[in-house]
Amino acid sequence: MTAPDKWIHWALGHIPRPWLIRLSMLTHPLWEPFFRGDGPTDPINGRQYRRFLPYGYGKLRPGALSPGTLSLERHRALWLYIQEHTDWWNTPKKVLHIAPEQIFHRLFRKNPLWDVTSLDLHSPLADIRADITRMPLPGNHFDLIFCNHVLEHIPDDREAMRELFRVLRPGGTAIVQIPLDATRESTFEDPSITDPEKRAELFGQYDHVRVYGMDFFDRLEAAGFRTEKIRIDKLFTPAEIGRYGLDKHEILPLAHKPEQA
Repeated sequence: MTAPDKWIHWALGHIPRPWLIRLSMLTHPLWEPFFRGDGPTDPINGRQYRRFLPYGYGKLRPGALSPGTLSLERHRALWLYIQEHTDWWNTPKKVLHIAPEQIFHRLFRKNPLWDVTSLDLHSPLADIRADITRMPLPGNHFDLIFCNHVLEHIPDDREAMRELFRVLRPGGTAIVQIPLDATRESTFEDPSITDPEKRAELFGQYDHVRVYGMDFFDRLEAAGFRTEKIRIDKLFTPAEIGRYGLDKHEILPLAHKPEQA
């Protein structure tokens, strides 16, 4: 493990997430040029790097973190999907960005066609500090919602899904990425497990409260959504998956609110 790899591993285990966001915002411009090279390409900024860095709580995933935008596999897949497989970027939209990722927080706001509102309980990037299960937002308002790697942290995820459905306008779409175990039919959760180490062992991260199985889509549909499964290995070639550092096993969950809702 190289020195940068060791630092990432230590930081993820010891520095609270809001502080990590602030620290990376300050230091990233200083060390990003050091990693530029002729290896994988970050599709978000179009630059090549010598390598992508490892990332993960507990077990590090090699080649996950881009030094360019601090994007992970899921961020790069989502960006490519938006740019190559939708017209969203070139369409006026009211956008709700929950738990705003650092790179998307800046990018989304640069789009003059998007009116972006961000919400989170703790993030220093959020416009509104609020609980996703009780959002102080009007109903039927947003055209597009990004809620990525949030629901696995929420004890009452079904109420959060109902809130997403409430604030999304009929005909709108919510992107709700989660750590999904596609080999598991049913979600595993146990609210009695509150110890961080036990949660990390059973749920994959100290602050996760479940491991989602494929019945995740049933939960979304119970909240009123029509769901769609976008499989990364069907959307991109093996060469593209390697070039952009994507996870070929990832499924991008889309949740559509029916026009007549």
